[in-house]
Amino acid sequence: MRELSAPPGMLDPAPLPDLLATAIIVVGARNEVVWQNAAAASLLAVGLPAARGRPLATLLAAGERVDALIERTRDSGEPLSLREYELAPSARGDAHYVVDVTLTPVALAAVPGAVLIELSDTTRPSRITRDNALLAQQGGTRAMARQLAHEIKNPLGALRGAAQLLERELPREELREYTRVIIGEADRLRALVDSLLGPTRPMRPERVNVHELMDHVYRLARAEAPAGVAIERDYDPSLPLLALDRDLIVQAMLNLARNAIQALAGQGRLVLRSRALTQATIGAERHRLVASLQFEDDGPGVPPELGETIFYPLVSARPGGTGLGLAIAQDLATRHSGIIEFDSRPGRTVFSLLLPMEERHEQAT
Repeated sequence: MRELSAPPGMLDPAPLPDLLATAIIVVGARNEVVWQNAAAASLLAVGLPAARGRPLATLLAAGERVDALIERTRDSGEPLSLREYELAPSARGDAHYVVDVTLTPVALAAVPGAVLIELSDTTRPSRITRDNALLAQQGGTRAMARQLAHEIKNPLGALRGAAQLLERELPREELREYTRVIIGEADRLRALVDSLLGPTRPMRPERVNVHELMDHVYRLARAEAPAGVAIERDYDPSLPLLALDRDLIVQAMLNLARNAIQALAGQGRLVLRSRALTQATIGAERHRLVASLQFEDDGPGVPPELGETIFYPLVSARPGGTGLGLAIAQDLATRHSGIIEFDSRPGRTVFSLLLPMEERHEQAT
């Protein structure tokens, strides 16, 4: 068991732990929170005054697992370390972390049975790897879509023109019906190819209240959703005005909302949520402030086999789906220097549109 004491002559060490990126929590004999540093407050989304005296298990989803670990290390008197431990704070249903955890029994005169818990967040390196893969995937998707459009549009145009010429030469109306089918299907395929490319006009960013845009999407989604689907809002009022292309961001959010509604298959709940994230990463770049616009549903989740390809065009878990909604939404996010991430398991799927609050956007043409 470790003893904690400050070396003689050392300056007051109390503020120093708040400078650490590692979350540190001290619990007492009843596993109640005695003290935590600033990193722990951020991780748990609960400040020290509110956390002090509360059982740590109440601050964590499935907190009884942590209780068992605390009792185990207290009984043995030896430190216990675990890697890649999944943790979710009760105060934030939208947060999910992967941490390395170390529990150490410590001797504190004022706190009998104390255990010091260190939580090192490894979510960020994992997220950076995943975001970089998504961004690389998006770049490949754009190139593939442009090439595909070129290869398909030229023969489609020739096919449509030939059908129009043939229609003029056919003597009977019932025969001309066949050429109209050819023309109609050629137009449908051209529209599909145009959808693959997404919007091609230049960006027109302006300072907007993102909650006004979310409310617009909320009203459209409610009008389209079946009676058995409940749609709710949960906004963070602290979000400032953001420099966005209004129409393109509405399209991205509407695609995410529609995707969630379709996944619910007529029964369930969709929550439109906004949050401000501090020191968040998009790709390998860290941003001081990021707006997280989330679309959470309680449907069956993304099939595991589609996890790596869900943002590819023409990939869909829905029979008859085009698989273009998420691909287009991701493209619109990257044009705003953002990204769309998702976290999915049965009963809870969250697609998060992350947008940096700095005004730096790709001027697409």
